[in-house]
Amino acid sequence: MTELHPASLPLQEGEMLAAIDLGSNSFHMVVAQYLLGQLRVVDRLRETVRLADGLDARGGLSAEARQRAYACLARFGQRIRDIPPQRVRAIATNTVRKLASPQAFLMPAESALGHAIEVVAGREEARLIYLGVAHTQPSKRGRLRLVLDIGGGSTECIIGSGLETIERESIQLGCVATTRRYFSDGKLSRKRWNAALTDVATTFQPFAARYRELGWDDAIGTSGTNKAIGDVCAAMKLTKGSVLADALPQVRDRLLRARSIDTIDLPSLPEDRRPVIAGGLLVLEAAFHALGLERMAVSKAALREGVLYDMLERGGDDDPRDSSVLALMKRYGIDALQADRVEATALRLFDQVAGSWNLEIDDRLMLSRAARLHELGLTIAHSQYHVHGAYVVEHSDIAGFSRQQQQFLAAVIRTQRRKIPKHVFDALPDRLLPAARHTAALLRLAVLIHRAHEADPIPRLDAQVDDDRLTLTLDERWFDARPLLKADLDDEPAKIAPLGISLRLQTR
Repeated sequence: MTELHPASLPLQEGEMLAAIDLGSNSFHMVVAQYLLGQLRVVDRLRETVRLADGLDARGGLSAEARQRAYACLARFGQRIRDIPPQRVRAIATNTVRKLASPQAFLMPAESALGHAIEVVAGREEARLIYLGVAHTQPSKRGRLRLVLDIGGGSTECIIGSGLETIERESIQLGCVATTRRYFSDGKLSRKRWNAALTDVATTFQPFAARYRELGWDDAIGTSGTNKAIGDVCAAMKLTKGSVLADALPQVRDRLLRARSIDTIDLPSLPEDRRPVIAGGLLVLEAAFHALGLERMAVSKAALREGVLYDMLERGGDDDPRDSSVLALMKRYGIDALQADRVEATALRLFDQVAGSWNLEIDDRLMLSRAARLHELGLTIAHSQYHVHGAYVVEHSDIAGFSRQQQQFLAAVIRTQRRKIPKHVFDALPDRLLPAARHTAALLRLAVLIHRAHEADPIPRLDAQVDDDRLTLTLDERWFDARPLLKADLDDEPAKIAPLGISLRLQTR
């Protein structure tokens, strides 16, 4: 058994961590040090990149936007050059989610940064935003809190209590995208504003009634738009930094006096915020109307802080991904005993080949989760259950997982039995392909060995690898007593070959 790369081991005193947020308007990075069980921020970097400005209707990204992003990431990468990769998380959000070919952007982006970049779904983004606010500004026990984050390309609305979210929504409205949609020519007018406000408000309708019925004790706004409008309200002496329902019309009226975006004159508004403030204010006014907000405080915390605290949880006993897997097992009535058997055998094989295949602790964790979820599709239908399970895992909202991680799990679950499709790993970035192929092979063997759902222990199960040649050794008497397993394993070398694995079986 090899010593594995400490990708998910607990944080040690004094370790440095970094979180990067590739937002649709700005890129942010926060660097923190782990001291006495807490995170102490030691550096922050922010650059206005306007990634969403380069996004077209077909999911293409302009060369100019790409170059702005790569240049910024190269500067960020220089700052965190000495931080181990397992202590860095970079999160891409709405604009990258909407790209037709995200890998074409992500590969050079990862090279520029020097670290992997995760793409998260909108509701996972919402969870991370709430986590940042909840840790940075703890609320009293039992109180409900609404968090509203207006980003460059999307807006996240969350209701939570303590550190846990209760409701999460992500809608396709952001300061950059909304400004481009309704004010693309740069002209402002009250008539145009009112028409846009009516249109934007409808986007909140599918969940607004549910949110208002649940209610909240306090509301907090995060990210640049909310902070900028809070500062404008304070500079106009309308509030002391919060945003009030009766202050927004006064800010809007002053904004509309400009007649054009280029001449907007709002006190305390940063110059780089002027080109997108109209869309941001429009979304905020629509949110106040739809949700019935009267007052919203403004928080400095956002996605990047949430990512840091999520890393802290992953380094301990509270990894949210494990809670999500357990919830899926309960929801889909997965046979826990069979999952345990398959998991134990898959990990038994993993520990014998990890060193030769350069597998890491995170790969072991992903194999463990795939094993626990491998029969998820049975609740839909026995026929093609591996296909059903893979679809559910890839397309569900699973807290704690990035899109790439869900695609990884889905591919491993999809290839656990029967024919292996040619394009099953196409959605994965190249850096994940070797681990995906190898863990898929190990799960496949574990599922096959436990096909009969036997509880009896396996007396011998030895695995050795030489490059991609895998030799599996079983106890001869035990193996001969299981003709079904013998028939399955006799056919397996040909079936597993599309994974790039040459399988050899022997008994002793």
